Parts: sequence; C-alpha cells; structure tokens
Amino acid sequence: MKKNWLLTALFLSFSVLGMAQDVVVNSDHWAATDALGRTVGRYDGGGKEDKQVFMFYWTWHERHDAAGTEVKNNTEIIRQYPEAMQDANHPAWTKKATGNYFWGEPLFGYYRTTDTWVLRKHAELLADAKVDGVFFDCTNGTFTWDASTDSLLYAWDQAQKDGVNVPKIAFMLPFGFNENSLYSLRHLYERLYSKGKFKNLWLYWNGKPVIMAYPHNLTDSDQDRAIKEFFTFRPGQPDYVDGPNPAFPNQWGWLENYPQHGYVPTSDGSYELVTVGIAQNACPETKGHCSAFNKPGSHSRSYSKRKGFDPRPLGYLYGWNFLEQWDRAYELDPKAVFITGWNEWIAGKYTRENSTWTGDPFSFVDQFDSDRSRDIEPVKTWGDYGDVYYLQLVDRVRKFKGTDAQPAVSASVSIKPGQWGKWKDVQPFYASYKGNTRHRDAKACSQYHYVNTTGRNDIVGAKVARDDKFVCFYVETADKLTPSSDAAWMRLFIDADRNKQTGWQGYDFVVNYAQPKAGKAFVQKSHQNKWIWHNCGEASMSVNGNKMMLRIPRKLLGIEGKRVDLEFKWSDNMQDEGNLMDFYVNGDVAPGGRFNYVYSE
Repeated sequence: MKKNWLLTALFLSFSVLGMAQDVVVNSDHWAATDALGRTVGRYDGGGKEDKQVFMFYWTWHERHDAAGTEVKNNTEIIRQYPEAMQDANHPAWTKKATGNYFWGEPLFGYYRTTDTWVLRKHAELLADAKVDGVFFDCTNGTFTWDASTDSLLYAWDQAQKDGVNVPKIAFMLPFGFNENSLYSLRHLYERLYSKGKFKNLWLYWNGKPVIMAYPHNLTDSDQDRAIKEFFTFRPGQPDYVDGPNPAFPNQWGWLENYPQHGYVPTSDGSYELVTVGIAQNACPETKGHCSAFNKPGSHSRSYSKRKGFDPRPLGYLYGWNFLEQWDRAYELDPKAVFITGWNEWIAGKYTRENSTWTGDPFSFVDQFDSDRSRDIEPVKTWGDYGDVYYLQLVDRVRKFKGTDAQPAVSASVSIKPGQWGKWKDVQPFYASYKGNTRHRDAKACSQYHYVNTTGRNDIVGAKVARDDKFVCFYVETADKLTPSSDAAWMRLFIDADRNKQTGWQGYDFVVNYAQPKAGKAFVQKSHQNKWIWHNCGEASMSVNGNKMMLRIPRKLLGIEGKRVDLEFKWSDNMQDEGNLMDFYVNGDVAPGGRFNYVYSE
C-alpha cells in the first residue's frame, strides 16, 4: 500500500509570534549517537513512499498480579544466583511450578498496557522510528486483551490529535483456522471494526483493514460474509524454517531464521513482506525450529549465522542477529518489513513435569535474559545502553525507507534581546510534540505502582539564528513558562563540534544548569567530558509568556569566525542528573530521548 504523507501526516499548527505556521515533527532531520558510539545514519535521496515497517506489539501486560505473585527478573536472578540455572527449585525462582518472568526491567518500569502514560511514550518512540503499523499478539487462545486495546486506542488517538504520526493498528490471531481463531475474529469485528471505532487508527493493506488471521472456517452467515469482505486477510505463518506454506499463498510471517523468505510475490517481482527479528528461540537440537530459549546454541541477540556468536560479555548489545536479518530484507527489498518485536518482556518457566518443552532443568520459551530475548523497547536493566536496539531500529528503518534532506537554514540575522518580531522569518522551525507532559499515576505489575509528576513546560518548538558575533536560540512552549527559579528549568544542551568524544554525552555546553538571574543565563562547559559543569560566561536571556530566547557569544562556544554546525536539545525538569536515559522518562525534552536537532549552515 503506497503511503501518502499528505494524507497520513498530522500537522501541528503553532502560533509563532502571531504568525500561523504548519509544521510536522520529522525525525529524519534529527541526529543521534548511541552508547556504543554508533551514529544513526542519513540515507538521503527522498523517502521511499511505498515502503512500510510493521512491529509486533504485546497488549497482554494487564494480568500479572495474581495472589502471591511478584515480579521476577531473569537477568538479575542469573547474575546474582548463577547456580539457579541448574536448579528448577532454587529459591530465586517463584514458588509456583510455573510463573511469568521478565527477561529485564523496562525503562518505564514493570508497567501494565492499560497505563496511558506509557502508551503515549510508545506512540512517540515508534513514530520517531517511522514505524507504520503494529500487530497485537492475540495468538493465544481467545485472548484479545480488550482493556489494553481500549487504553491504547484512547492514548494513541489523543497522540494523533497532538501531532504524533502514530502507527496504525492490526491484530494477529492464532496460527490456524480453529475455534479460537474464529471466536476472536468475530469478536474483534463485532466489538471494533463493525462499529467503526477509532477508524483513524486502522492499518490498511490493499484498500481494506488488514488482519493476520485465517478466514477458512467462516460460515455463510450474514456476519461471516461481511467479515470475509471487510478485511484483507494475511494468515500468520508460525514456523521459523519452512517459509511460506504453498497451501496458503497469501500468508505473512512474523519471525524466521536467516536467510528469511519473501512472503506473497508481487507483480513487479518483489514481495509484500519479509520478517526481521532481534533473535529466534531456535537451536541446533531442534534444527532451527521453535524451542526453549535457554537451550544451548539458541539464536540469541549476539548470534549471526555468518559470524557465529559474539563471545564478549556485552556482545549482545551489538545486534548482530538483527543486522543480519536486515541485510536479508534489503536484499529482497519487499514492500513491508515485519519486526519482532517491541515489548513482549515475559515468558513462563516450565519443567518437563508440566510441559512438553525439553529444556533442562526448565524451559523459558519466548524470552529468557538480556541475550536471549527479542524486545526493542528501551530497557532499564542495561543502564546507559538501554536504547541501543531502539536507535539501531531507527537507523535500519531509515536505510530501508530513505530519509528526507535536512531543511535549509535562514541567512544570517542579528536578533537582540526582546526583538521577538525578528524571529518571524527565521527557518527552520524545529517542531516537538505537544501534550506529552501529562502526569502518571498507574497500578503496574504485581507490587508496583508508578507516579510521575515531572511534566511541566510542554516544549513545542525551537529556532536558531546567527550573526558574526552571536548564536541565538529560541524555544516555545504550549503554555506560559513556569518561573526560572524552578529546579532543572529549561536547559539548553549544545554539541558545538558534533563530536561525541567531547563533552558529556557529546554535549560541550549547557545553559541554565545554574539558576539564571535577571536577563542573564550562565553558560557552562563540560569538564573532562563528564557531568561536571564549569562556568565559562553568560548569555542574554529574554522571556515573554510562552517564549524564551538566549543570545550566546560565539566566542563562548568556540566557534568565533567558524561555520556554525552544531546539535542541540532543550530539556525541562530532568530528575536523574547525569543519566542520559532520563531524557526518555522525565519532564519534557525536544527532541525526544537521545536525539538532537541539527543546525548547520
């Protein structure tokens, strides 16, 4: 399905100095370097409008608080009690024979997928990665996780109204035309699709809402005939090895071993879809078929068929499996890529006494630990490395789709404090999402409850101007700015040389780390490339309602007489100072997470 940005992009209308301006948040224009020093690339030459990216997404995090249960983190258990790997009854495991275990702690905590604060974060992260659609996992029994679906549709509908190009939604039902699949198909059609609920969020393929389900046991009833005509059916192919089953030529896959197959040939000699996975719970003993993830030789994050396993302790961070699978996708060049996955997080622990899985002395099937897991959502367990797979996703999607060229910057102009009218014609306008400073107060899994009230100044856009002596920064918020006496108030981080080896996380300077005084803001420089800031001068600061500008001498930034080529980020109300991952969690930042805006003459 060809994507038309004129139809699908939601435009934000900001009033900048009295002049209405249509802008769209476009992450193609942002820069980022991950904790491993890998730069998110640019692949200019125009966006490939016929390419789409789909993500496997789990809405099942809503039932992890049964009596007597508690959250268990496998990675922490293995690190603290390595002997537990040989003992299914070790006290580190749950007392129950089976139980749900997290392979790691998500960055946003052990959340439920009814937590709209988290769901809004997901909407922005996936939009910034240019993910076009998500498929909800409804492959088990008749579970369709209605409460979570409703919460997500509500949150993403609001995010779309706030200008987020949210992924569209679809469902993956059981792998076969059994009674469970039939029940779920009818249930979803009756509950959601037949009523047109949140139609603005439906994912379409070949002109109809798409669903990964089997239509084969639909009857000739009026409702079933309507269902047959309503959807584009793409039944789910479950196996990692055999590829498309000739009995069902319109099947799509969700996960395969390398080299993956192409699904559904197209008239131009390409394919509709190719799968790309982070890891596969397959191993030599099962000849590549599905097995317990904790079995020896599992195709983990650190595995590559061409290179074997990365033996380094942190080898799992580099995403060799993910990269190899993307290489295959580029080779086949399909219309769409299906990625597994975003946020599965949990797996059951099974013994041979209570299951047919053959792990010894127990089996964890779909997730296990930091290496043998397949989620891209940022993780707290890895600390500063928690977003390496997310940024790798962004880079690979950019290469698949292409990137839009950086917008041109305006000619040199001198702007003195209080000369707000001069910002009117300055370009570009660096847009940021509005509406994302809402507070969090949500019951989470088992013993957890999360509260976050750090959202304060809602940053919606920024500009930069220059002349021979000064660089000026403008920022705008949705509402009137809070007092400058507030803690961690409206900080500006500047990477003046675009070199990640200098400064804290590449940021050479911060403005407003020290509390500003009337008409002045302190400019401070990173000492020894750490979160240690030393005063190096002052900038002029003006505030007018929801607008602020800083006028910084070029000399302070070390770019006097040089071409301006810098990256920058605005941050309000940081909590965990010195921890870059805080940019994903607290207050508001523009742009999001580890991304920076780029200003280059």
